[in-house]
Amino acid sequence: MRGLELRERMLYTAKTVFLEMGFERASMDEIAARAETSKRTLYAHFENKEKLYLAVIDLVRTMYLTKLKTPGEYSDDTTEALVLFCGRFLEGLLFAWTIRMCRLSISEADRFPEGSARYFDVVFNVAQGRLTEYLAEQFGLSDEASAEAAESLLARVIHPRFPRALFGVDAISYEFDEEAISPDFDLGPVRRAVGEMVRGLG
Repeated sequence: MRGLELRERMLYTAKTVFLEMGFERASMDEIAARAETSKRTLYAHFENKEKLYLAVIDLVRTMYLTKLKTPGEYSDDTTEALVLFCGRFLEGLLFAWTIRMCRLSISEADRFPEGSARYFDVVFNVAQGRLTEYLAEQFGLSDEASAEAAESLLARVIHPRFPRALFGVDAISYEFDEEAISPDFDLGPVRRAVGEMVRGLG
């Protein structure tokens, strides 16, 4: 197996082990065994468990943001683009792997703040940044005004569905399509939030 393919397999395996066992209980031995490689090979690619964990976060970042895309890629209609982008954002947050990674990051925040900060950036800051840029372009807003509008809109979109899923009050989703938002995903609350924001900006 080529080095790049092996590294990718080790990363995907590590992601699964971290999410199943938590950072503390996950061992390099367990990850190497599940990846069907030696611990020596694992250490040759990742200096220690902390570096492997950060690499997993970078992997998740790439996977998540590729699926999220940017608002303008969803539709030529501004309102529809915002609805679909925000809907996709929320759908991604409610996905099982995202919820579990959020829980893991929170549990490790005191002992491993860099990893938690990186994951927060992946899930929230980048999405908000993409939305901020789009609002500035479409509505001619200042940087400050577009950032405030983006933050307010995303806050409305995720509450209360994301915190309810995060705390186990509501069921989480085990499906997150590679290309498009699920036709069964409830966009009603997202449409209302976007509609109110667009009317306010208009």
